[in-house]
Amino acid sequence: MNTRKVKVGIAQFECEKNKQSNIEKAVSKIRELAQQGAQIICLQELFASLYFCDVEDYDNFALAESIPGPTTELFSVLAKELNVVIVASLFEKRAEGLYHNTAAVLDADGTYLGKYRKMHIPDDPGYYEKFYFTPGDLGYKVFKTKYANIGVLICWDQWYPEAARITAMKGADILFYPTAIGWATSQDEATNTEQYNAWQTIQRGHSVANGLPVVSVNRTGMEGEMQFWGGSFITNAFGALKYQAPHWDEVLHVEELDLAENDSYRRHWPYFRDRRIDSYQPITKRFLDDEQ
Repeated sequence: MNTRKVKVGIAQFECEKNKQSNIEKAVSKIRELAQQGAQIICLQELFASLYFCDVEDYDNFALAESIPGPTTELFSVLAKELNVVIVASLFEKRAEGLYHNTAAVLDADGTYLGKYRKMHIPDDPGYYEKFYFTPGDLGYKVFKTKYANIGVLICWDQWYPEAARITAMKGADILFYPTAIGWATSQDEATNTEQYNAWQTIQRGHSVANGLPVVSVNRTGMEGEMQFWGGSFITNAFGALKYQAPHWDEVLHVEELDLAENDSYRRHWPYFRDRRIDSYQPITKRFLDDEQ
């Protein structure tokens, strides 16, 4: 079998209040991962700050920046120096009063390839993202980098098979999910375990259904009433775990993926061949309560 090998690097770490310190920490992690051979490096969701969406506070809008902007410019220079692709999840200020949860992609020659704006925006206790973020309007994106065609989705997007399917259909070789999710300190261990298992299982399902690796990068650490559960992981093209990070520790990890396996799994499990696209129109409805 032909090989199309690529080394993916993930950085799972704790954040602090100072934005510049977090960015400097991310730069250090990227350098370490590059030294370990990583070619595509993904950071966790909103790595430049604490997860501020646990409260509705107008002062937090000051954390936002333009994209392209100062952080993407810094990472562009870094990507070129290290010959790595960087996926950077940032709080985007698009215009006065208009903000997005956005991932920027820098190619290995430093080129800014574009951005993906988070499509699914949660609003739950501890995750008041609708207060801050306008839903994405760029659609689902695939970025043609030096090493692979990568699809980028963000956190709450993880729960939606439609997002993974469309991104795969657009030619993604790998799905990346920068993430910030955790356990409320009031929860019991059984609830924590159930939630983490559901989170991992549905993403592994996206890998199986679409015949491509999934790379999910979560933060760790205690922030307010939330213990971010880490547990970042990487699958092969059929949902098998190749790596899983611990819950509590900061982690740098590089995993080699053979993208030629995508075609092999899709030939043996031909879900794309057997899709009944003539029958899927109802999926565009909110709910089918009016049908008999």
